[in-house]
Amino acid sequence: MMRMLWSLMFVLFAGQALAIEVQSWQTQGGTRVMYVHVPQLPMVNLQVMFDAGSARDGELPGQANLLNELLLEGAGKWNADELARELESRGIEVSTHTGRDMASITLRSLSDKNILTPALDMLAAMVSAPGLDPAAIERVKARTLAELRLASQSAEEVADREMMQALYGDHPYAHDPLGTETSLGQIDAAALRAFHQHYYTQANAVVALVGDVDRTQAEILVAHVLDGLPVGQKAAPLAQPKPGKARVLHKDFPASQTHLYLGMLGISREDPDYFPLVVGNHILGGSGLTSIMGEEVRNKRGLSYGISSYFSPLRVAGPWMLTAQTKNSQARKTLELMTSLLRDFIDEGPTRKQLQAAKKHLAGGFPLKLSSNKKILSQISTMAFYDLPPDWLDTWPAHVEQVTRAQIHRSFRRRMPMKHLIQVTVGGGK
Repeated sequence: MMRMLWSLMFVLFAGQALAIEVQSWQTQGGTRVMYVHVPQLPMVNLQVMFDAGSARDGELPGQANLLNELLLEGAGKWNADELARELESRGIEVSTHTGRDMASITLRSLSDKNILTPALDMLAAMVSAPGLDPAAIERVKARTLAELRLASQSAEEVADREMMQALYGDHPYAHDPLGTETSLGQIDAAALRAFHQHYYTQANAVVALVGDVDRTQAEILVAHVLDGLPVGQKAAPLAQPKPGKARVLHKDFPASQTHLYLGMLGISREDPDYFPLVVGNHILGGSGLTSIMGEEVRNKRGLSYGISSYFSPLRVAGPWMLTAQTKNSQARKTLELMTSLLRDFIDEGPTRKQLQAAKKHLAGGFPLKLSSNKKILSQISTMAFYDLPPDWLDTWPAHVEQVTRAQIHRSFRRRMPMKHLIQVTVGGGK
């Protein structure tokens, strides 16, 4: 039955995706809210986000992630086991995520008030009154340490971490959101409570809501979820990272393949070059095997099973990365080819044919980004957190269609000079 409902949902959205109405308001406590009324299914998807990602860790890397995970480990009148039982018995799904900019908690529930009301009660307790029980803290620390150790055994994870450190240096984006073994050992309940009091406030929160509740109901339930939080203040603006000089870094790793990373500082969500750079990157490496990198590195020469490039726009300049994996014996050859192709694209820009294909793919595929409640929530969460206008979804395809070859060429030459290119290799090849 649920599979049939989701199939119906997809059909409805596929035909109406670009007609979605995004409503926005600000609460008395300063929380920005974005809301989409979707009555096709009796469901509610809600996400509360705080400007409390790992960039706010300060001297204790990992505390933002640790606190956010602890929201699920007991809150208000419920301990961890009671909270888990209450959620499971009602079919309520709650998850958390911590990135460099934001810490979020997401709820999915039936819109029936007999289920939604206790769901919102528990969510309100989680964001405003986490238990931070010592046993729970040690349990989540142990789980995080296991994640760190597992990541250290992955060449891809190691390469990603090395690149972020090389790109950002002493900027708050540089460190792994999970922290380090040393820093996790220094985090205690007092530090977590201080972090919570400082950053988990109404003024530092944004909310995205999609589902089977009308505007009046949406305002009431958002107010209920936020009621236990102090008004507080917005987090201070992050410093802009500074680009470094081009360099090549290698880390030996026991593997038959070498992971190759090229990287530079990229764009923020509000960057004036956002669309030319995003469309240009799609042509360069973002479209996988049909991209320039995919065609030249993978299809013609068979140097890598997969190659891709991407921007990760953040509050301030996020990273741009081009990544591939190849045999150790082919690492140097592949890296030289990737670098050459990047230089050529920056110097010459795309062809008319490449641009038209990219526009068709990006604009034509856009409705799929809005084909379910979950996907709509993801889009409007980004809009809410990064202060994008409510008509962002309506205008996105048009912005893509308006990008010209000259804009892409100019943006890449100005924003991505080779003098800032950092190359990281992790594996047995150099």
